[in-house]
Amino acid sequence: MAEYIIIGNGVAAASCIEGIRSLDKDSRITVVSEENYPVYCRPLISYYLEGKTDLERMKYRSDDYYDQMGCDVLYGKKAVKIDTENKSILLDDGTILPYTSACIAAGSSPFVPPFSGLDTVEKKYAFMTIDDTLALESAITKDSRVLIVGAGLIGLKCAEGLKDRVAEITVCDLANRVLSSILDDECASIMQKHLEANGIQFMLGDSVKAFDKNTASMQSGKTVDFDVLVLAVGVRPNTSLVSDAGGKVDRGILINDRMETSIPDIYAAGDCTEGNDISCDKHRILAILPNANMQGRCAGINMAGDDAVFDKAIPMNSIGFFGLHAMTAGSYYSEDEGGELYEEKSDGKLKRLFTRDGYLTGFILIGDTQRAGIYTSLIREEIPLSTINFDILKKNATSAAFSSEKREKMFGGVV
Repeated sequence: MAEYIIIGNGVAAASCIEGIRSLDKDSRITVVSEENYPVYCRPLISYYLEGKTDLERMKYRSDDYYDQMGCDVLYGKKAVKIDTENKSILLDDGTILPYTSACIAAGSSPFVPPFSGLDTVEKKYAFMTIDDTLALESAITKDSRVLIVGAGLIGLKCAEGLKDRVAEITVCDLANRVLSSILDDECASIMQKHLEANGIQFMLGDSVKAFDKNTASMQSGKTVDFDVLVLAVGVRPNTSLVSDAGGKVDRGILINDRMETSIPDIYAAGDCTEGNDISCDKHRILAILPNANMQGRCAGINMAGDDAVFDKAIPMNSIGFFGLHAMTAGSYYSEDEGGELYEEKSDGKLKRLFTRDGYLTGFILIGDTQRAGIYTSLIREEIPLSTINFDILKKNATSAAFSSEKREKMFGGVV
């Protein structure tokens, strides 16, 4: 009987469990979870703040999931060392877990810059976990002035979640636009104006130089008074388990298309990894839920002895703030890089399709994201545009642009 160990208890871990159980119904699976909660859908924490969901509805699987899957879950435990020679994993309480194969699905942790005076701020919080959310909720009142450092997805979703529960929200970022990692100036401006119209204030191209209790001194010389601080500057993949064991890491744990690390019988999946982005053929961190799901299942199948490959990873983001939705995917090539751009703009809506060498490589949709999955499929499946009616698809994401044979293969014949 095999001994499977999974480090982490998020979406990648759940998919890894399911991958293993698709082949091996009986061997022991042990999940090591730093958090004290069953697997939940992390993107829903902002909706919890808004009152649109609760802890029960945030669960990613049913209450009897682990029993059904025959898993032992060790809550509140942390893996601290992989002993590759003896094929075991040491936990922070001294427990030693032997493994036949293991999957590192340890996710990422908030990156906190060394701000001067940060230790003088009493009410400071991250925004990544249920515990972060509950702590933040306990700190705010209807009169709270909130300063959020970071205008990326985490910071902006936190702002949306807090909007109707506090008096004032200011978001600052050293970048000169919101969502700078996925949107260009024009697209970011659309989102920023919508956020501002809903009461969020911004200080962009500016960030904190120092804190003195409830006052932030900005690099511009301005000051911001606040009651509650949220640090959403960014995240860093949790790579130390693999790197300390001599495994190869860059920004994330390096994996191949089978989710194998450089250490025999050690796999990795999810936000802690760095794999190949097929939209630009480069190694990148692709920390999004769909990739975590597919990577985890691939790892589990291979841990159980089969031969699965996940070689369709691309960056994707589906976001929305106060009713305005946006979706992005793939890579955006400029004309200087051999790319071509198709664009439509009207009434706060925007569509950008990026192509190069006869393939769709990326897109940005703002305001109308219906059927964006068709564009995503074109990128993920690397479908030559010469084989479809791309002129139709530019205007309308419809399966009618594909041949009947392609529709049958991709959509089961749906028109």
